[in-house]
Formats: sequence, structure tokens, C-alpha cells
Amino acid sequence: MTEFLNFIDGRFVPGRAEAFANHFPSTGEVLGEVRAADRDQVDEAVGAAQRALKGPWGRMALAERVALLRKVADGINARFDEFLAAEILDTGKPRSIASHIDIPRGAANFNVFADQVMTLSNESFEMATPDGTGALNYAVRGPRGVIAVVCPWNLPLLLMTWKVAPALACGNTVVVKPSEETPATATLLGEVMNAAGIPPGVYNVVHGHGPGSAGEFLTRHPGVNGITFTGETSTGEAIMAASSKGVRPVSLELGGKNAGIIFDDADFDKTMEGIGRACFANTGQVCLGTERIYVQRGIFDRVAEGLAAKARAYRFGDPFDPATTMGPVISTEHRAKVLSYYDRAAKGGAQILAGGGVPSIQGYEGGYWVEPTVWTGLAEDSPVIREEIFGPCTHLQPFDTEDEAIALANNSPYGLATTIWTESLGRAHRVARQVEVGISWVNCWFLRDLRTPFGGAKASGIGREGGVHSMEFYTELRNICIKL
Repeated sequence: MTEFLNFIDGRFVPGRAEAFANHFPSTGEVLGEVRAADRDQVDEAVGAAQRALKGPWGRMALAERVALLRKVADGINARFDEFLAAEILDTGKPRSIASHIDIPRGAANFNVFADQVMTLSNESFEMATPDGTGALNYAVRGPRGVIAVVCPWNLPLLLMTWKVAPALACGNTVVVKPSEETPATATLLGEVMNAAGIPPGVYNVVHGHGPGSAGEFLTRHPGVNGITFTGETSTGEAIMAASSKGVRPVSLELGGKNAGIIFDDADFDKTMEGIGRACFANTGQVCLGTERIYVQRGIFDRVAEGLAAKARAYRFGDPFDPATTMGPVISTEHRAKVLSYYDRAAKGGAQILAGGGVPSIQGYEGGYWVEPTVWTGLAEDSPVIREEIFGPCTHLQPFDTEDEAIALANNSPYGLATTIWTESLGRAHRVARQVEVGISWVNCWFLRDLRTPFGGAKASGIGREGGVHSMEFYTELRNICIKL
């Protein structure tokens, strides 16, 4: 049975706090034991990160630091199959997804931000002075310091490296707290860091839960200079409260209840392919997923029939089998949450167009499975429509006018993403500007240029990641004024 250790100051060490089981979501079986860090070990990890800032890492030339990040990317790719197996066993997601998204993007993030930091520029201004000699102002960037990286379980390697790579590119050090559900790839990355020559203390991993455990110890630690988190909004609120002690900056990518808008001039086949992925990819465990869809009335029945067919076409089973297209949800607790909404929808009078229950899968009866589900007929104030479910489900509602569609999409406390489906160029621009979200996709979904700003509005987060926007968070910008 695998034992997941903490990685502190370049060494793997067993945790001194609680031990808890790591489960394979496809079967429910125990794969290993996670040894959580106690408060003193979190303090040791932060201390190691602080020392590394003053050691060789802090004195390292940018070109040398970038070369090491590229070695980390190469190291992940060289051990691709190990990372892939670890991610599948942790999450239950099919090989067909993890091999094309999670592991390649996890490695690519190091190369992307290595490129980005090499082309980062700063402003300079000449100014007049009363004596006529003038002055020169120019900006310089330095690392923010020790960054606490608190990670979600839905895309463990991808979203962790999405934060670690720019943090390290900017010269920071990190202490990573993976989700207690998915400890494997963050731990394995410690081996790659050592092999690449990353100095001890630059990358640290502490395992545990949130409140009263490693997550709280880390985010409240006075030696942490910035906190970045992806996950549910309630946890983000707790982290934001913790960050107020010492006035540490936070970057929060939080929950969503994302709307899709389908107009009657949309290309039907292209829309069905894209909106089906938006609703059901990664078993709906994507913060950018589409859990409510507004369809122009004239094509409502056709869209409903097409999306229900998409839901019924998914194949369950062995996640290592390339033919499997949908995995389980992450845990028995999360399955109970998702199924509670399925029950509320049925009791609330929803018309169930597809799914609505638990599939029967021979040999995988102990796994955390739910059916991809499509509903219609619920009122807009239903909890099923208002609250984030984070499962493979969506609700369809008809609309008549463009203004009505925009109002329905914006009627949410969240504002992460939207998908808009139309062949009208003018309408695409009009609607995309008016939906209150951080990212609008038109005739596509999850198409990401990593240089662009990424983040949410309203209860979906604070700050932006990606490209220069990540660099803004992970650096301190200083102005130098020289009198000439």
C-alpha cells in the first residue's frame, strides 16, 4: 500500500498529524495512506521556503532559473506514464482525458511561464523637475516571497502547476497543500524537482485537510507572503479571512454556476459537440462547466433531444481503458452531494430528459458513479439552478429575446464563465460583453490561450491568472526614481 509523504526542504518525511486513506474513486478501494503534516511541519516547510529565498535560488540568474523550469517540464514528460497512472488512480478520470489534458498541460505550464518571464517588460518614465535637470522613473520586479498554493482535486497536476510554475518563474518559493483527495502527483513532482536540480526548500508539499489541519496552518502562517487558491467559494472566503492577518495578497479562483446561451442561428452539430463537453467533461467536475443552459425557444426541443442523446452516449468502466469516456466523481461524500441535487430536482418537478441516478457497472459497484443528467422544467429560483453542483448535470430553459437571455445568464451570484452559440458576429460581440463573467467563449468551450487573463467575477473569485496577469500576482513591483 502506497504511503504519501510530505516533501519538505528537498526531503520526503512522514507526517506527524493524522493519517487517512487515499481511495480509488472507480472502485472505492483503499490505495494508500496519506500522512498529514502537523503545525510544526508546516512551520518547517515555510522556514525552508524562506531560507531558499536567501540561498542559491534567490541569487540565481533568470536564465539559469528558466533552464531549471524547462528541466522540470522535461522530467514530467520523461515520467509521463507514472504521472498518468497516479492521476487516474487519484481521480478515477479516464485515460482518454488525463493523457491529453492533465499531464501534458501540467508539464507545459513550466515551459509556458519560462517563456513568459523571459519577455516580461516594465515601464519607465522621464519627468520634468523644477531645476530643469529632470528625473527618471523605472520599475523593477522582485519575487513576492513564500507562496502558499492550495489546490483542488478536480485537475490536481494541471491546476497545481498552473500556480507553481509562474511562482517559481518569478523567483518565489512555494509550499503546496494538495487536496486531501488527490495527494499523488504533487508528491511525485518532488522527485522531479530534485532530479532537475531545483534547490531544497523551493518546492515543498504538506498534506492534510483544511480547518484545524495543514490548510489552515499554512494560510494563517505569518511567514507566507501570498496565497493562491482554486476551489469552492466558501473555502475561498475562509482563506480570504485568514489572509487579512498580515494583509497578505490572495488570488482566488472560486465556484461557478455557468450559463450557456444557444441562439436559434447556432450551428447545431458544432453546438451539440461543444455544449456536451461543457456539461459532462471530467464528470462535470470542472469549475468552468455549464450547469444551466438557455435555449432560444424555436430550437429548444431539438437541443433538448440532442443533449440528452449526448448524455446517454457516455461509457463507464475501467479508467485505463481508452474506450471509457466518463469516470466517477471524486468521493463518496461528493457523490452524496450530487445525488442530493438529483433528488431535489425530481422532487421539485423537473422533467428528466436523461440520467438522474446511478449507473450499474459490473466490477465497479463500489465506485462513486453518477449518471450524466439533463433536466428541464424547474423555476429559476430552484437550488438546482442557483447552487453549484459540480457534477455531470445541466438544466435547460427556453428564452425568446437576446435581452432575456442576458438577464437570465446574469441572474446568479457567480460570474466565472459562459458559452455563447450563434453564427451572428454582431450578436456574439454584444452578448459576450454583457454577460458578467471573467471569460466568455463563443462557439467553443475550454479553448485556452495561457497568455490570456483567467478568473471570475462576483462570487467566482478575485484576481486574474495567465500570462502577464500571473506575473503581476507573483511579483512585487517597485519604482525607482533617479534625479538626473
